[in-house]
Amino acid sequence: MSLNNGQILTISGQDLTRNGSSSSSSSSSSSSRAPWEDAKMVFKPSTPTRKPKPPKPENAITIAVSSRVLFNMEKEQQIYTQRGMEDYIKYQVEHETEPFSPGPAFSFVKALEAVNTRLRELYPESEELFDVVLMTNNHANVGLRLINTINHHQLFIERFCMTGGNSPIGYLKAYHTNLYLSADPVKVREALEEGIAAATMFTPEKMKEVSETQLRVAFDGDAVLFSDESERIYKAHGLDKFFEHEKAHENKPLDHGPLKGFLEALGKLQKKFYGKGQRMDCPIRTYLVTARSAASSGTRALKTLRSWGLEIDEALFLAGAPKGPMLEKIRPHIFFDDQMFHVEGAAEMGTVACHVPYGIAQRVTATGIMDKETSSEPK
Repeated sequence: MSLNNGQILTISGQDLTRNGSSSSSSSSSSSSRAPWEDAKMVFKPSTPTRKPKPPKPENAITIAVSSRVLFNMEKEQQIYTQRGMEDYIKYQVEHETEPFSPGPAFSFVKALEAVNTRLRELYPESEELFDVVLMTNNHANVGLRLINTINHHQLFIERFCMTGGNSPIGYLKAYHTNLYLSADPVKVREALEEGIAAATMFTPEKMKEVSETQLRVAFDGDAVLFSDESERIYKAHGLDKFFEHEKAHENKPLDHGPLKGFLEALGKLQKKFYGKGQRMDCPIRTYLVTARSAASSGTRALKTLRSWGLEIDEALFLAGAPKGPMLEKIRPHIFFDDQMFHVEGAAEMGTVACHVPYGIAQRVTATGIMDKETSSEPK
């Protein structure tokens, strides 16, 4: 096998870079080195050494993800469900050199890393970066397979929290978590009750390709970015009263919803790019995708964002039309909505969609999907 200058040859998991010297010169230089020096070159440490140092948690925007949304662990989950925890752990240990394939949060995490790369170029000393924490109630014996998978996919995840069957929710605040993503709706509701932005992530049958260089995040408005105040009016009194209420209160900002803080964190990073003249080349783009009507109820939503000092890059007011086709066009890495109807519609069209179980809509929605999983399962 021949390699061009700068290409990397992997031997037993180690990276060796050819520097372009001829084989004869390489042989000559090798003969002048002591044998232990050659060995030192080949047998490098198995842990990657070129990764940047993770930021301090108090300075970072911390994204906590469960193992089952970062990777595809469907087969392993079936083993746990059908055969129990001991067989599950045994299987994981026996297959720990086999990496998991990507899950629904994988592209989102890769996009976070792409933003970090750009930020480090502009602000080499800054620790205002995304920091991904693998937050799972898996047993530590499964840790080696997760580490091997992370290194296989060249992800930069240094912080792990493996709780061995106990709920990881109590650790979220200790990690200064800005967003928690899980496949377990029970855990997500627990996190929301602790005041932490959280959502249940679902896997589309066939995920659409998304940008590798620009992080795209789409939010619903009511009960996601905003409180469910207006949703309560609609549920109790109907659409006409909802419009009347919004018109009468258009200059009164809505209260915040569970994901306002995450939008604030994104906006803070966006301004760092704007400060370097990169508004039109910013690697973060945000979207408001709402069932509100623009003329009848959109004013209050936009004025609320302005009162918070927040910007949204694109606002789509759909007046009750399906969100799936718009999201298919946007191709976000992640979309948040409080209603399963919209989450399912987005997933059907290939969007990675997350359910935010917050507000009045949860009391009138069938709980079948929300209750499918139990908090005892490995996440």
